[in-house]
Amino acid sequence: MLKIPVSVLELAIVNEGSNAKEGIENSVKIAQQADELNYSRIWYAEHHNMPHIASSATALLIQLAALNTKKIRVGSGGIMLPNHSPLVIAEQFGTLETLYPGRIDLGLGRAPGTDQLTAHALRRDHLKNAQNFPQEVEELMNYFNPKNPDSKVNAFPGKGLDVPVWILGSSTDSAYLAAQMGLPYAFATHFAPNQFHPAINIYRNHFQPSEYLEKPYMMACINAIVAETDDEAHYISSSYFNMIINLVTGNTGRGLLPAGELSELISVPEIQNAVNSMTTYSFIGSKETVQTKLEKFIADTEIDEIMVTSHIHDLETKLESFKIVSELFN
Repeated sequence: MLKIPVSVLELAIVNEGSNAKEGIENSVKIAQQADELNYSRIWYAEHHNMPHIASSATALLIQLAALNTKKIRVGSGGIMLPNHSPLVIAEQFGTLETLYPGRIDLGLGRAPGTDQLTAHALRRDHLKNAQNFPQEVEELMNYFNPKNPDSKVNAFPGKGLDVPVWILGSSTDSAYLAAQMGLPYAFATHFAPNQFHPAINIYRNHFQPSEYLEKPYMMACINAIVAETDDEAHYISSSYFNMIINLVTGNTGRGLLPAGELSELISVPEIQNAVNSMTTYSFIGSKETVQTKLEKFIADTEIDEIMVTSHIHDLETKLESFKIVSELFN
């Protein structure tokens, strides 16, 4: 039995031939099951201009998931802060915390979650905001600070509320920032594995205790696809691998494909190497196989929490995978 908390990352994936409404409805069902299975939290990721991802209005999906669950923490994995005014995010998450007290997390990232043209459409001075990310994080957190009586601009709801802030990252820059600010740190191991070990070492070695956190708290997001047998798990994971192939080759217009044969493009050495790199921390197999791999991963990294994302086409199969994963931790 694995002794650390386990959580879920959702993107409201749209299947090939389906639509955003069904993708969002499926994400709510996943949140409800995660709630019943005692997952610690479910986070929604902000992406834009991607037809197969329906989580662009991230705060709305958080509200929907919180409304339809009872106790699980619900949050952002993350809000891409350079896309937004810090005040608007403070008001949104202040509202969420007011409606669902003690259940809201605010994970913040620096990347746009999209291409640069779309980032510019989201917020005209996006590049400048990305460079000022540390200052914008501090500004946002100040809107929650009750000890700021002279401020002429305040977030209502928001001011005085306890909304835990996390720094999200896929590079070492974010590790330095999380450490300097004394905040919990969540790393995108599921798509940026090469930076993972340097980032967690930087975070732990440079961590400065704060009013928010006395010692480092590190969460790693991984891919997990679990089934009754290794063969079945590897078969259903073909949807995930074809999604990565499409991402690597720039073919992002397609939805998540049903399980089946891998794209012929996997035979191209450059594409195969890129796919293998991105899927380094993908835990695929039976319950016993994945448990063994996760035990080693947790022992090697000494992380404090696991967050699981699972790109599986069939909803019932995906729910079953999350159920098996929960049995490894509870």
